[in-house]
Amino acid sequence: MNGDGATADTMTIRQMCDAFDVTARTLRFYESKDLLAPIRSGTRRLFTRRDRARLKLILRGRRFGFTLDEIGELLDLYDIGDGQATQLRRTLEIASAHLASLEHRRRDLDEAIAELKAQMEWGEARLGRKGARAAPRPLPETPRPAAPGA
Repeated sequence: MNGDGATADTMTIRQMCDAFDVTARTLRFYESKDLLAPIRSGTRRLFTRRDRARLKLILRGRRFGFTLDEIGELLDLYDIGDGQATQLRRTLEIASAHLASLEHRRRDLDEAIAELKAQMEWGEARLGRKGARAAPRPLPETPRPAAPGA
């Protein structure tokens, strides 16, 4: 044990913050949601290897857009004793739904980017004809995406 109470198997809150680039408030929040369960030594929190593994999964899940409820569900499935088969199946179900959502958002963004570029090109072209006396032409219409399943 070193002077801050941590051992080779545990880390202090400061060490966790440094190792995972999160704030102490973030760690306390995850603890309040029962996603982390550090050992309490008086007012000190000591995080175990299990906590570190869970935090890694929490941060990865958040990056992928999983909700804290989904992350909690997946973390809880680790301990049911079936070699993580249920946990992996459920992870794939949730991940598939999130992937479909991300891909849909990407299509929407790609369309918005293309539309914005077209509008900017139109504006730049109009500025290039600044001295011309021709009547201004209306903005070009942008096609609307077809409804899903159409």
